[in-house]
Amino acid sequence: MSAWLRDREHTADIVTPLGEESRDRVAEVTPPGAEWLASAQAHPRSALSQWKDRPTAPAVLPCGTVFDVVNVPTVFGRRMLDRLWSEGPGSGPVAMHRGRMMLFAARGAAQRLPSLLEWEVGVRPGRSPRGRGEAVPPLICHGSGDAVTVPPLTPSDTTSAPRWLVAPDTRHPWLPAPEVLLWACVRAARDQVRPGVRISIFPPPDQGAKVYDVSRRR
Repeated sequence: MSAWLRDREHTADIVTPLGEESRDRVAEVTPPGAEWLASAQAHPRSALSQWKDRPTAPAVLPCGTVFDVVNVPTVFGRRMLDRLWSEGPGSGPVAMHRGRMMLFAARGAAQRLPSLLEWEVGVRPGRSPRGRGEAVPPLICHGSGDAVTVPPLTPSDTTSAPRWLVAPDTRHPWLPAPEVLLWACVRAARDQVRPGVRISIFPPPDQGAKVYDVSRRR
């Protein structure tokens, strides 16, 4: 048996018990999704071993090697996701932490998105696109040299703990490029929602976690 195959079997032994009962739930990480998250670490197998011992504990992962993260206020992030899933290509993994939404993006997005917002459409965080509509709120972009706290592989009972809205479910998830996030930011900022009309794709809090049809990812 080759060393590569032995490593693959070892990884499967670690991550399969974490997700074998929840592969149909968007809010829980699948075994391939756990492998993808672990690949951001310098020692992925060590990270997987730690997650096996503590699957309900959050983890800190570096950005800039596998993914970047765009951190936005919750309400604005919901508008972005409404646009991405109703009119666009969907999203990559998305998490909630400390009242903000974290959109996992392609590498380089953290550096390029702020420049695109300001240069291409005349938008700076806190200002309205072309002087109209609602303002683009402050964005926190995490790239090379940064690290983020990601939710546990399985949901925690702690209400303040980070949680997945769209959990990683594949070894090679699609991640939005900065141009896609630019489009979503501008559309979200220009949304004019009539009072009393609910357009969010999010269900009431007491419903299940499965919100998105992840098969629509492009």
